[in-house]
Amino acid sequence: MKLEEMSCIDCAVKNCDKMDKTYPEFCLTTNMDQDVYKDAMDCYKEEENHNIMVAAAEVECDHYCQYTRVEEIMAFAERIGAKKIGIATCVGLLKESRTLAAIFRKRGFTVFGITCKAGSTPKSDVGIPERCNKIGINMCNPILQAKMLNHAKTDLNVVVGLCVGHDSLFYKYSEAITTTMITKDRVLGHNPAAALYTADTYYKKLQD
Repeated sequence: MKLEEMSCIDCAVKNCDKMDKTYPEFCLTTNMDQDVYKDAMDCYKEEENHNIMVAAAEVECDHYCQYTRVEEIMAFAERIGAKKIGIATCVGLLKESRTLAAIFRKRGFTVFGITCKAGSTPKSDVGIPERCNKIGINMCNPILQAKMLNHAKTDLNVVVGLCVGHDSLFYKYSEAITTTMITKDRVLGHNPAAALYTADTYYKKLQD
């Protein structure tokens, strides 16, 4: 691989975390475009970005390896002053989303959720190939989910199991900041990292 094509994913040193070793020749820290760096750092001066970044760091620091993802989301929501949480859920994980909403409500949050199939819109209406009807006639509608949560004026949105790509559209159109509770992986019980942990054994086919 050419040096200019290498990046952080090709690094095994991770010196940017502790800065006590030698940086690799292709290191993005030591070869950083300073205009890009300054532009990114300036963004943290914006009040919302600053508050979010501080809240995220405090939650990590105060509850490191102690809180579950559910608890971290609630702690984060409290620190940023969120009162109303939106849940954008896959219809296949509606049971899990109801449980999540019950936990949020018990903690004092107002919750508004919308499933991916809300609106019951046929896939053919947006030009999805007819062959895709074999797993359901109605489309997933992540843009509608985002716009409904925007209309409900949620302070923080939580994604629960939206499909690959559908989640991308939700993030694109959500006005409230968004975090993810569950990342869908039907084969691995919604634990997609398992494919990486077994990439040298059971899932070696991914690298063949």
